[in-house]
Amino acid sequence: MILRGADAADIATVLAFWADAAEDAHRPADSARALEQLIARDPGALILAVDGAVLVGTVIVGWDGWRCHLYRLAVAPERRGRGVARLLVEAAEQRGRRLGAARADAMVLDDNTAAHHAWRALGYAPQAEWSRWVRPLPDR
Repeated sequence: MILRGADAADIATVLAFWADAAEDAHRPADSARALEQLIARDPGALILAVDGAVLVGTVIVGWDGWRCHLYRLAVAPERRGRGVARLLVEAAEQRGRRLGAARADAMVLDDNTAAHHAWRALGYAPQAEWSRWVRPLPDR
């Protein structure tokens, strides 16, 4: 298995993978356009775990110049519990450190209890003092 950054040729594969392996509730739908924009703006942000020609995991490492944000951590159901998430998160944290981050946060749905176990095992914990506030930005 190797870890590598995604490129435009990976977009269809990533979207199909997320449809099967990722939690997809409570957020805007994934789209090729959004992935194109992410890869164009920050080519190293989407990290893929690939075994041969098979995509087995993803994580996005957002960096806004101030904080490091991890999201879209997903592992193929048949590969869970085998260290893929740990490798992806370690790579994401390394990228964050290289960019200057002193801390990483992870966006995890409250009702995704399977993810809670994985994030806790990786040393993350909910921060009770904060709540995420959102507002959709419609096209104009």
